[in-house]
Amino acid sequence: MRTAEILTGWRVYSQIADRLRARIADGTYPAGAVLPSEAQVCAEFGVARNTARRGLAVLEDEGLIATIPSKGRVVCGAPATPYRYRQIADDLRDQIAQGTLGPGAAVPSEADLRRRYPASRNTVRQALAILEREGLIVAEHGRGRFVRV
Repeated sequence: MRTAEILTGWRVYSQIADRLRARIADGTYPAGAVLPSEAQVCAEFGVARNTARRGLAVLEDEGLIATIPSKGRVVCGAPATPYRYRQIADDLRDQIAQGTLGPGAAVPSEADLRRRYPASRNTVRQALAILEREGLIVAEHGRGRFVRV
């Protein structure tokens, strides 16, 4: 951990993102490395936790880092196994883009998806939730999920 380096001025979170981005670029945090925790970033830069989160979110939005449950924020670029729910969501997204699942088509049921991709119900639901947030599919109570028209 580095010594406290208190940041001040306008948009402190972007300054945090800039400093961490530079460390990723110079190899201090190579691909696959775990970044310091939010608490460590707070202590290092003398900022509130929300400010640290915003700085880390900038890097995540840029695709430089990814948040991995039970591990923390990891520098991207290392060959890593993507989470199963992301694989499922990516595959369904590709099917929608290619027209295999056209507008108004029924999305396979959770049970079908669980059989197709050996995954738990929660994993399948997480993948479907991503597609719903992206506006690619809609859920109709009692009928199922459908590709948005």
